Amino acid sequence: MTESAPQNAEIMTIDEVAAYLRVSSKTVYEWAQKGEIPCGKIGNSWRFQRAEIQRWVNRRLGAERKRLSTPGVALGEVLPPGRVLILESARKRQVLDALIECLSSTPEIGDRGELAEAIYQRETLMSTGIGLGVAVPHCRLSSVRAPVMAAAVVRTPVPDYESLDGQPVRLVFMIAAGLDQHAEHLRLLAEISRRIKEPDVRDRLCQVADGAAFCRILTGAS
Repeated sequence: MTESAPQNAEIMTIDEVAAYLRVSSKTVYEWAQKGEIPCGKIGNSWRFQRAEIQRWVNRRLGAERKRLSTPGVALGEVLPPGRVLILESARKRQVLDALIECLSSTPEIGDRGELAEAIYQRETLMSTGIGLGVAVPHCRLSSVRAPVMAAAVVRTPVPDYESLDGQPVRLVFMIAAGLDQHAEHLRLLAEISRRIKEPDVRDRLCQVADGAAFCRILTGAS
């Protein structure tokens, strides 16, 4: 039977750190192996300074609180009616070019060429047709000052916009955000995904006569 270390010992073992953090010893060992937690070796054994572990925990908890408190960006704030395009028919490149042109006219976009390059580069990796007749081309760039969005309704489904589920695309949402706006970017993507999962919402969006009606439906105002 080994003698346990004092509760406030300055130097801690893996088991003591695990108990302190309320995780498994295996988790602490893996963190140590990957260099994710402040530690060092004495001989073949990992050892941890209590003060450093406390600072590490405070930093991690502080970062998580900041992430959770980051204000979301409402769809209505980034997609005004004037940035909703109603197209009778178009191929994929025509839709993307029209949306790029629309976004490039906003003060949030600093470099049209960079935006176009990023959007098309993303498409070469994988089609942004996410299914259910919807596509969401998106990117993050240093030249983007604030999250911004444009959308297109295509009356005749886009014939060459490949989708994950094989359904033809009729709704396209283009999002651009800054490199330091990761949380806002993800929340916009999540909000769009949440809204378009409702069949009634998709059907009504495809039938709108103008951008104002589109925005009301998308934001749940009507």
